[in-house]
Amino acid sequence: MRTSPIGIILAAGAVACAGREGAAPVTRGSFGVTRSGQAVSVYTLKNAHDLEVRVIDYGGIILSLKAPDRAGRFADIVLGFDSLGDYERASPYFGAIIGRYGNRIARGHFTLDGKTYALARNNGPNHLHGGLRGFDKVVWDVTPFGGGASGGDSVGLVLRYTSPDGEEGYPGTLRATVTYTLTNQNELIFDYEATTDHATPVNLTQHSYFNLAGDGSGDILGHVVTLNAARFTPVDSTLIPTGTIASVNGTPFDFRAPTRIGARIGQNDAQLRHGLGYDHNLVLERNPGDTLTLAARVVEPSSGRVMEIYTTEPGLQFYSGNFLHGTLHGKGGVVYRHRYGFAMETQHFPDSPNQTAFPSTILRPGQQYRSRTVYKFGTAP
Repeated sequence: MRTSPIGIILAAGAVACAGREGAAPVTRGSFGVTRSGQAVSVYTLKNAHDLEVRVIDYGGIILSLKAPDRAGRFADIVLGFDSLGDYERASPYFGAIIGRYGNRIARGHFTLDGKTYALARNNGPNHLHGGLRGFDKVVWDVTPFGGGASGGDSVGLVLRYTSPDGEEGYPGTLRATVTYTLTNQNELIFDYEATTDHATPVNLTQHSYFNLAGDGSGDILGHVVTLNAARFTPVDSTLIPTGTIASVNGTPFDFRAPTRIGARIGQNDAQLRHGLGYDHNLVLERNPGDTLTLAARVVEPSSGRVMEIYTTEPGLQFYSGNFLHGTLHGKGGVVYRHRYGFAMETQHFPDSPNQTAFPSTILRPGQQYRSRTVYKFGTAP
């Protein structure tokens, strides 16, 4: 089982620059009622620089994230919906916590300690993102913290969910905690923790779709991406890793130098054909002794907005919005057309429960799952 010594990671990252006003207190409002009758709340987080994040307790979904461009103009940079009903009916995991297992598990089954477990096959022949009712479709218990008259330098939410033994076919009762922290350094930090009473695979992540030019502003092909990855995990035609770890040299997956998303996405490449674009796990480079790694840097040239992603995870799924087809109407009625958003999902590798050569995702009783990812927002000239 993986563990990460994150107790001191970014100790300074959870506080603001000295001398600035504290973050605003968390506000809470109603966001409707689920089809099963559960009330859903929306929480607004705002730091001292007016960067604002709105989150609902259904799926831990990030509804909006307003960040400034180089001229100080704010725009919402994540895709999503205006209503809870749309999230229940049609969401491709917009903004949600993903679990128990982010990404795909081949043929919807795995064997653990001599026993085979069957999962939903909700993505062709495979299991995807926790199944028919994964962590993206449950209401989490939420406790806000920080901000207010006390001058707090960060503000956030602690989200908790207990997944019972057998939920979606997974063994063991899993107690998961995800903490969202917004700092005055314009960082949005995700801390994931979990414990179990029976061995089970766990691979938690966050599935926001970004367009740094602004939600609904067009496709993301002009965004310039740098990925700290010299290798990736090639996939078969159903997007399951073949088991090999390949070099990115000479492939469209080499983003070690800043490259537009659209620069090579149309090349005649078997891997791009499998994913209909980028939908692949990159193996992150890590120096010995590192905890957090700079995994990705994304720049949107017209606005100057920059997003950096740091993580304790070994992989990152780069997804270029290939399955957005103009059938979804998002916030304000905007039509989400092909490649109107991208996702960068920090993770362990897809299908790890069936791939013994990959880093293990098995959590056992007495162990604690811990992982951290940081989104840092800024601007470039």
